[in-house]
Amino acid sequence: MKTVAEYLADCLALANPLPPFDVSLDNAKGCILAEDVRSKVDVPLTNLAALDGYGVLASDIVGASKAVPITLPVVGEVHADAQELLSNPPGSALRMASGAPIPEGIDTIVPLAHTDQGRAQVNIVQATPMGSNIWRRAEDMAAGSVVLTAGVRIGSRQISLLASAGHGTAYVHPKPRVVIISVGDELQEPGRLAQAGKIYDANSHALASAVQDAGGVVYRVGQVSDARQKLRQTLEDQEIRADIIITTGGLSYGGGDTVKDLLSPLGTVRFDNVAMAPGKQMGVGKFGDAVIFCLPGSPVAALTCFEVYIRPALRKMAGYSQIHQRSIRAKVVRGWESPQGIQEFVAAKVIGSPTNGYRVEATVDTSHPMLSGFAQANALAIVPPEQRAVAVGDDLNCLILDR
Repeated sequence: MKTVAEYLADCLALANPLPPFDVSLDNAKGCILAEDVRSKVDVPLTNLAALDGYGVLASDIVGASKAVPITLPVVGEVHADAQELLSNPPGSALRMASGAPIPEGIDTIVPLAHTDQGRAQVNIVQATPMGSNIWRRAEDMAAGSVVLTAGVRIGSRQISLLASAGHGTAYVHPKPRVVIISVGDELQEPGRLAQAGKIYDANSHALASAVQDAGGVVYRVGQVSDARQKLRQTLEDQEIRADIIITTGGLSYGGGDTVKDLLSPLGTVRFDNVAMAPGKQMGVGKFGDAVIFCLPGSPVAALTCFEVYIRPALRKMAGYSQIHQRSIRAKVVRGWESPQGIQEFVAAKVIGSPTNGYRVEATVDTSHPMLSGFAQANALAIVPPEQRAVAVGDDLNCLILDR
């Protein structure tokens, strides 16, 4: 029987980062940048007005106040899209729009609030220091400078920066494409009338959500028959569009569960018992070019195994440098018995703060974890294999589920 650490190492060994390629900015969100990015231009390209106001020489408005305003003729107006710029003679002002390029003869922008907002002439009622309210050329980014480093996850802020720096594409590790298959003739789609001998397929929907949260692209196949030929045909059909295939169910030792019977003879998928609970048995390997993970049919076990093994593997393939979810130490509020020699992952609720410390309480009956309790959890409390009893006040590592 393998330990959790050994089995995780097996999973990560197969999860190689996907080869990077260029994608449009519209498709870059959520991807990991594969190389440093340099700005193609100075940002801004020239000196710009940082706000609406009047462009002047600071030396022309020394001593301006409400009691003694300084009056200057307004010789023109400059808009943000101006291409041919007026020059500003000494002793005069130009009305400037926010974002307008700064012409010669201006070293300061006086805010509208410090004036009477005149058109032909303007009364300035507060002196403004030289250089005020001017966004300098290349103040944000200089052409050729590194503005994003490899390994950054691209979101709306990074897309804004890429576009401003002149880039229409980004060189990224693509999001892994993940096919999800629930195996079993007993399964039916939620929303339909319940039938005798049938259960609703919770796993494919739950795992689809988990994959999206982890940064993958989901193709949910849903329920597939236990029939060997049907299952094999489905896997072969889906492999062409998959970087990862996840199956759930079909792992028991009883008759009719065909995942092991189908995949074991291929020699590329290994099924092991792992010293963990829930989710003792799993399969991992390659099916064609795709990494395949075979999970138990129990929703609690399937989602636990996803968090422990598949989420970090998926994030590694997606190019993340930090592949594991955050974990914290928390003190146990209410104890329980834990199986000997098994690393237990208990659905639990963690509350508290870094200042006052964290507390953790199981949300399930640890002897028989139910989905209703699992849904209330925000963490998995991890009990080491050598710990037989969890007592009030014990410190446990807790894998955080909710971000």
